Amino acid sequence: MLTHKQIWRGLDVMAKNVGLSASALARKAGLDPTAFNPSKRYVADGSRMRWPSTESIAKVLDAVGVSFEEFASMATGSENTGRPVPLIGMAQAGSGGFFDDAGYPTGTGWDEVRFPGFDSGGAYALEISGDSMVPVFRNGDRIVVAPAESVRRGDRVVVRTCNGEVMAKELRRMTETRIELASLNPDYPDRTLDRRDVDWMARIIWASQ
Repeated sequence: MLTHKQIWRGLDVMAKNVGLSASALARKAGLDPTAFNPSKRYVADGSRMRWPSTESIAKVLDAVGVSFEEFASMATGSENTGRPVPLIGMAQAGSGGFFDDAGYPTGTGWDEVRFPGFDSGGAYALEISGDSMVPVFRNGDRIVVAPAESVRRGDRVVVRTCNGEVMAKELRRMTETRIELASLNPDYPDRTLDRRDVDWMARIIWASQ
């Protein structure tokens, strides 16, 4: 059984891993923005613990695509005991020989890293380099990308163009002919791409920071 301290730790770690504050995490799940604030974890005089509801935890796990198994790993501090996934650097991802036509990892040259138990087939990790994704992802962070997962508006995604450019952005809008991407770093421009110029696009489902 998870303790009060572990439940709240799990929510805090999950928020950090997806690049959100506790308030933004609650808002993304359709909850009151103050639902996960530290002030809500005890009654006003501090004499009694407050627990997040099962419904609120279920909603936030669904909103960020995290299983309860993964959440329990975060809550208990056992995130490093997960499954191995292939890993390469973000800069390498633009080179040939690492992906098939559908954006799944292939070939040699991959390292390996462990993340909490992903069931998404073909998931892999990229190591961030540079500052183009600050403050969401920083140099040295590792993100897990799942080409088998469906992509929706508002998701953070990795996009590889047909000329080998690889970028991590937020999907703003997608039509039959265009993909509109919002930059994670306000100092870098947003991008609009013709779909015929995009090799593949895959959802970011996890981050190690």
